[in-house]
Amino acid sequence: MLAIMADPIAEEHASQVGELCCECGQFHLLLDNHLYNFQDEVDDELICHICLQPLLQPMDTPCGHTYCFKCLENFMQEYNFCPMDRKKLSFQQCHKSSLLVRNLLDKLIVFCPFKAECQQTMQRCELEAHLQNRCPGFKKYKSELQQKKNPISKGKEDPPTKVETNTPKDPEVPSGGSSLVAESSAAAVVSLGTAEPGLVNPAFEETEEDLPQRTSLVAETTTIEIHREDPEEELGMRIVGGKDTPLGNIVVQEVLRDSVIAADGRIAPGDHILEVNGVNISSVTHCQAVSFLRHPGPVLHLMVLQEKGFSNKTAQQDSTSVTNREVIHVTLIKRDRSEPLGIKLIRKTDEAGIFILDLLEGGLAAKNGKLSRNDRVLSINGQDLRQGTPEAAAQIIQTTESRVNFVILRQPGVQLSDPVEDGSTSNNSSSSSSSNGGSPVHHRRRLDQNHYRRKSTYQKDLPQGYISHEKTVAIKKEPKESLGITIGGGRDNKNKLPIYVTSVQPIGCLFRDGRIKRGDVLLSINGIDLTHLNYYEAVSALKSNAASHSVILKALEIISLNSPEPSLDIKEQGFSWSPLWITWLGLPSYLHCCQDIVLSKGNLESWGFSIVGGFEESKGNQPFFIKTIVPGTPAFRDRKLKCGDEIVAVNGVPAIGMSNSELIPMLKEQRNKVTLTVVSWPGSLV
Repeated sequence: MLAIMADPIAEEHASQVGELCCECGQFHLLLDNHLYNFQDEVDDELICHICLQPLLQPMDTPCGHTYCFKCLENFMQEYNFCPMDRKKLSFQQCHKSSLLVRNLLDKLIVFCPFKAECQQTMQRCELEAHLQNRCPGFKKYKSELQQKKNPISKGKEDPPTKVETNTPKDPEVPSGGSSLVAESSAAAVVSLGTAEPGLVNPAFEETEEDLPQRTSLVAETTTIEIHREDPEEELGMRIVGGKDTPLGNIVVQEVLRDSVIAADGRIAPGDHILEVNGVNISSVTHCQAVSFLRHPGPVLHLMVLQEKGFSNKTAQQDSTSVTNREVIHVTLIKRDRSEPLGIKLIRKTDEAGIFILDLLEGGLAAKNGKLSRNDRVLSINGQDLRQGTPEAAAQIIQTTESRVNFVILRQPGVQLSDPVEDGSTSNNSSSSSSSNGGSPVHHRRRLDQNHYRRKSTYQKDLPQGYISHEKTVAIKKEPKESLGITIGGGRDNKNKLPIYVTSVQPIGCLFRDGRIKRGDVLLSINGIDLTHLNYYEAVSALKSNAASHSVILKALEIISLNSPEPSLDIKEQGFSWSPLWITWLGLPSYLHCCQDIVLSKGNLESWGFSIVGGFEESKGNQPFFIKTIVPGTPAFRDRKLKCGDEIVAVNGVPAIGMSNSELIPMLKEQRNKVTLTVVSWPGSLV
């Protein structure tokens, strides 16, 4: 939506109402909001439904709506209810929107209002400084205005005077706690040139020939309420990051199947968790975030930031789709919430969005007869799913009481091929979901065979804040006496982990000795190397050697000086325990397993990932980590790269010791194909 913008020079002659505002450069009444001309269409979630313009100084109501400060203040002087749902409301109950939402609004891209003299674009928050210090059009306007006010001094170069307005700046409103966007979402087009300091962003870097294709990245903040029948039940997701790591934010690495989070369907890998139950965790350590997310309770409120992809690309795809296909509205009516629709939904690897894979015979959708295979689902019950997932669609359907309203795109005569079994070479789909009320079903990916030990040229020193202590434990024991440990890991594990101790039982000789601890990495037993074995081979080696009168065990203890592990619940003891993600960062390089990931892209595409880390004078050498994977891009479609992965090398060139400014050109010069060597550690389970 483009705001209506007047030509300042024409307005100057046509109206004598007042002077141009020195903040927005347009004519408006003193008590009215500023006016801006936005470059891109602004998401409806960021529109004030009183003035119908993008929000200024946004205020949240207790009922979950957001309005401009001035709009709401003026409205509440005459009425005592919310403009949207007419619930009883007083202005004192409202509070400022979260800092994140205000920042997203401030980063919306606007045109300079003086189009004749200045064609620049900038963030909304930068416009005032641009007008005052750099804009030739506003400088000319002020000069002409000064001459009109002082005709005697016409022709002299008088210093321009600043036009003062008494507009309040971000008024402070008392609030009882952290600001949340209650049960709502806010989306904004974020400038790609405003990455945070130190962020290497090859996904968003453009060369000169890319400028005509320049796009904006759409991000959305959403407040999600998670309900648990068992308050102690784990959420079922793995997280990485924290302020004590180069990632900074807490990022979802993986959502486990059949978990509470998977059943909800709204949280996906790559989401940044900003708040937990009203507590801001965007700047806490990894261990502190784990503690917050493991805290038991029947209801959990999460505020997350979700990347939605590039806005222009999506718009182009959608406009093409609309041209070639017809838009159809279909309504299915359920007798009760639990009634299945009989629809199988799927996500393709080569096209964004959700598609209908099949209609189950005898199901509600099949009987209705208006939906077809390969229909692309644009929205369900008004919720935009153009960049959505089958899991999110299934969640909307499952929680709907009666009417399920679909908006779909259809191209006649084209249908998906028959569904394939696991292990098939078909790349038509990457995941599917059924609306029958069950959990989403993910196709299992073949175990990659290109893992290998980290080469000597790729090896690095331990990061700051870590110590690894190798210990040799010699024990005399009875032949039938058990070692008394349980183990995890193994090179057959999807993360290719070394063997580590998950528990030390009080019945064995190692508990009595006291030197082997939970979390220790086992290197060898009686001279037999354990570091290359899979889980079952390691179990067999430990059992056979435990039958001896004496056992010599070599182990490695990883100590994090900055991030001691949080206190653990009883349920986390024993077989289900695993080290935190941050612990693996202190594992010596010679125990790492690397994987080569090959990405391919078109000339006008971005790789689709951002990275953080690298050498800095103040921090020394830091690993490079994957921080963001953008939906709809080559990195997203490949599905091997994960948030939190460490980049070891690019096309065989080690990244160790490189700075951001050295790695960026290396990634940018790879036009169509790049090989990333990565090490992947499992995120901390919460």
